[in-house]
Amino acid sequence: MLTTPGSPVPGAPTMPGALTILPVTGIGDVSPGDDLAALVSGAAPWLADGDILVVTSKIVSKAEGRLVDVPADGPAREEAKAAILAGETARTVATRGKIKIVQTHHGYVLNNAGIDESNVDPSRMVLLPVDPDASARALRTALAARGLDVGVVVTDTMGRPWRDGLVDFAIGAAGVHPLRDHRGETDAYGNELHVTRMAVVDELAAAGELVKGKIDQVPVAVVRGLAMSARSGIAGPDAAGTGATGARRGGGVSGAVLADGPGVAETLVRDAAHDLFSLGTAEARRTAVAGRRSTRSFQKEPVPDHLIRAAVGDALTAPAPHHSVPWRFVHVRAARDALLDAMRDAWAADLRGDGFTPDQIDRRLRRGDLLRAAPELVVPCLVSEAAHPYPDPRRSDAERTMFHVAMGAGVQNLLVSLAAHGLGSCWVSSTMFCPDVVRAVLDLPADWQPMGAVAIGYPLDPPGPRPDRDPTDYLVTR
Repeated sequence: MLTTPGSPVPGAPTMPGALTILPVTGIGDVSPGDDLAALVSGAAPWLADGDILVVTSKIVSKAEGRLVDVPADGPAREEAKAAILAGETARTVATRGKIKIVQTHHGYVLNNAGIDESNVDPSRMVLLPVDPDASARALRTALAARGLDVGVVVTDTMGRPWRDGLVDFAIGAAGVHPLRDHRGETDAYGNELHVTRMAVVDELAAAGELVKGKIDQVPVAVVRGLAMSARSGIAGPDAAGTGATGARRGGGVSGAVLADGPGVAETLVRDAAHDLFSLGTAEARRTAVAGRRSTRSFQKEPVPDHLIRAAVGDALTAPAPHHSVPWRFVHVRAARDALLDAMRDAWAADLRGDGFTPDQIDRRLRRGDLLRAAPELVVPCLVSEAAHPYPDPRRSDAERTMFHVAMGAGVQNLLVSLAAHGLGSCWVSSTMFCPDVVRAVLDLPADWQPMGAVAIGYPLDPPGPRPDRDPTDYLVTR
């Protein structure tokens, strides 16, 4: 039942195993250095031994000073957020547009590393506690000093694969065993259970969220009535067959002193060897290769600089001759109109020389509108300074072709990486037809050879599914 303190449901029977979930109101805003134990016990003088506190990680982070000052809005805020995210990331799992799924240093896989921008001043962002299990132990110890024997579960909100909606999960715990292990037990039909282990702390986290909410400023809930066996996580044999019983002192009913027990990070985080989806990044990249499209209609939303830098970084991993780095990528911003105007004039002059009519020229020039409409424009350039000189045309041509192949590989890496970040792109060859104009407007060295232009932005419409291609007619075996 969900109740408030002192207001039991009229006529409700007292049943074994029944739980009461109580909101803790009146805690107010939490600032760095605040004593959480004092705030919680002051707001809930009705706390009793055996209760389990379900505490939103945000107030733990605020009390521990895990706040970062950032610009209140604009591109500078996004750049600051990207830098903070990099510092909180141990491994990138997947990227989709502005959403980055990463594994934190704690081992948790979260959207944007759990960095929170809600219920905090716009000039700040909140990071997860450095060690949520240690935070839970510290709060439990501080409440024990006030004569209370309670369990503590620290929670955060996460999305879930294959399901919409958010749920609170445990990221730290003390005095509550994270798992209830049923392996070795027998069900009502006489079947022995081999794999069933219930994540008790996650169930508590989700239950507590039912009375906490996200906008009601209720950061703590109390779960009352959980049996001691569930608190201690009395377990069957573990994976090694040695048994895994949660440590406790005293014994008997809820309210006896319970040792802190193992934390969430060491108990619930799967290691890569047992994670069926640890290769999600590889699968996502394969999807990006097959799902890349030439995008010609873009949203007006600007693209964060760090995504373009990341894509260029991926482009630089392409194969190249002679251990060289023959690629340069010019991110055209202030000079874009000047560049496109000069290219248009050069193209128009070429078309007039070919005998096209003004109407025909106008129709062809409109093809360049794509490069004006895209939020971002990048001009890849080939630098062949590492090319070997040969005295004969045959080998010189082969050397030049080798660098052009490497250039194509670099551009393809760029396009695939942009797609993996949820961005659309379109490679256009136009700069190759007026290299002198491009070099002059962009003030590039004489040996930089423009190799087209890449329009970049968030697609106006998501790309449709691409059918698999049959390679039979294109793969020759000898």
